[in-house]
Amino acid sequence: MTDLDLIDRKIVAELMRDATLPVAQIADKVGLSQTPCWKRIQKLEAAGVLTGRVALADPARLGFGLTVFMGIEAPDHSAEWRETFAKAVAALPSVMEVYRMAGEMDYLLRVAVPDMAAFDTLYKRLTDAVPIKNVTSHFAMERMKFTTAYPVDTRNR
Repeated sequence: MTDLDLIDRKIVAELMRDATLPVAQIADKVGLSQTPCWKRIQKLEAAGVLTGRVALADPARLGFGLTVFMGIEAPDHSAEWRETFAKAVAALPSVMEVYRMAGEMDYLLRVAVPDMAAFDTLYKRLTDAVPIKNVTSHFAMERMKFTTAYPVDTRNR
């Protein structure tokens, strides 16, 4: 369901902005009554367009003051290695995101940890769990922009 109409795109945009909005308020913003709006939200969820509703938190206020981007180079590209790697990163709660990449690195991880000592512990746990050819770590000094809302086109086409 990637071909969303204008109303669906507006609903998705509103929910990405603030998932705590009551259905009545979303309906008003997108020009629907409450019941059809709720049915559309349910359809968007069933189709996998809306994958969850969460509260966003400030990592520093939760004690996760260090963000690290880890580039991983795999020693091989076998199904066995990929499965072992996937299990290893799934077992590390501080690994927030994992992407399989094209280019010089095979995987890119976003990691949130309290400090360098915690990162070192995570690094050791990961490299003990799975063989890795090379790890390149980049430490974020400042988060200048952050959003979870995709730039959905809410204009009439």
